[in-house]
Amino acid sequence: MTLSLLLHSKPGTSPSRLRAGAPPENRRAPFEFYPTPPAATRALLSAERFEGSIWEPACGNGAIARELIASGYDVTATDIADWGYGTPHCDFLSAEAPRGRNIVTNPPYGYGLADAFVRQALRFTAQTGGRVAMLMNIASLCHPSRHGSFVRKPPSVIYALDECVCFPLGDPALASRYTLQHRYAWVIWDHGHAGDTAFRWLSTAPFTTAQQKGEQQ
Repeated sequence: MTLSLLLHSKPGTSPSRLRAGAPPENRRAPFEFYPTPPAATRALLSAERFEGSIWEPACGNGAIARELIASGYDVTATDIADWGYGTPHCDFLSAEAPRGRNIVTNPPYGYGLADAFVRQALRFTAQTGGRVAMLMNIASLCHPSRHGSFVRKPPSVIYALDECVCFPLGDPALASRYTLQHRYAWVIWDHGHAGDTAFRWLSTAPFTTAQQKGEQQ
């Protein structure tokens, strides 16, 4: 596992302890584990399709991968830590070859990891001809350090989600005011895209309601 990810937990903290639900340190969840609400992935799949297999390289507990599989996709799920789903101890940033044609994930954000994930995903999909979809903090799109990268390799479309909260370790009780202030967008890259980036609004509400009805049955 990479040093950059271990920075989010105390020295000597084991993945098993993190899986047991240890509280986040310094407002960041260990291993940047903020599971994606199912409705966010369902909303994405209502607007976009992917040809071929999908690699989810920061799968966590399978929040995104399960929804992709339920929609009929062939998914390879990996993670640097062991959250009880997929193949653990796989460092995406150190990987030498792609494990799927497309890459769909909610990347870790701290210490520049999201930028590194985007670069690696674009490198791999340039080889496979696939697409990249990243769930990102919408404020991160406006950071001065990212201006150049977005100009050089602009996304084809950005979907601003109206409601999406990614709780630390998936536990609402661990959420801080800082967590609740985040707003998210799906950012899509297509190789060969030219021209402006489309910006669209995408509601998770219909898919949240459908999920709640399913849980009540």
